[in-house]
Amino acid sequence: MRRVQGTVFIAASPAEVYAFLSDPANVPRWQTGVVSSERTSPAPTVTGSTGRVVIEMMGQRVTADTTIREAVQDRRLVIASRASGMSVVGSLDLAPAEGGTKVTFSSEVKAESFFMAPLERIVTDAVEKDMDASLARLKAAIAEGRDSGAIPGG
Repeated sequence: MRRVQGTVFIAASPAEVYAFLSDPANVPRWQTGVVSSERTSPAPTVTGSTGRVVIEMMGQRVTADTTIREAVQDRRLVIASRASGMSVVGSLDLAPAEGGTKVTFSSEVKAESFFMAPLERIVTDAVEKDMDASLARLKAAIAEGRDSGAIPGG
């Protein structure tokens, strides 16, 4: 298993950030490589909720089912997915900070078989390469939502 992590400060409350992150429709707005994301279980997002994402990575489109492993209102969201012999667990931890929220995004990538092991590093390297871009897009999307009134509190 390989792990990648990044952090960003967002000038919005943990409640606003969590509301944005817990809506699967917002995932393509901030996470690089995600083409589409949909909820496959009833709202709201809680532990056990499911979804489906389409990811474009290394020139390939892959569909992955997702499961919310942990949902702690305004604090933490853990999303697990599995596709093509690889599993990925993404964790989003929110901490109040002066004037906003510190968001720590970590991703754990694991090959599920001996045959997929060589790809584990390739996938992790791609995730690491895109981490800063994803966090910058998250910050911009929330700022845009607050400015337009789409996210309350702006």
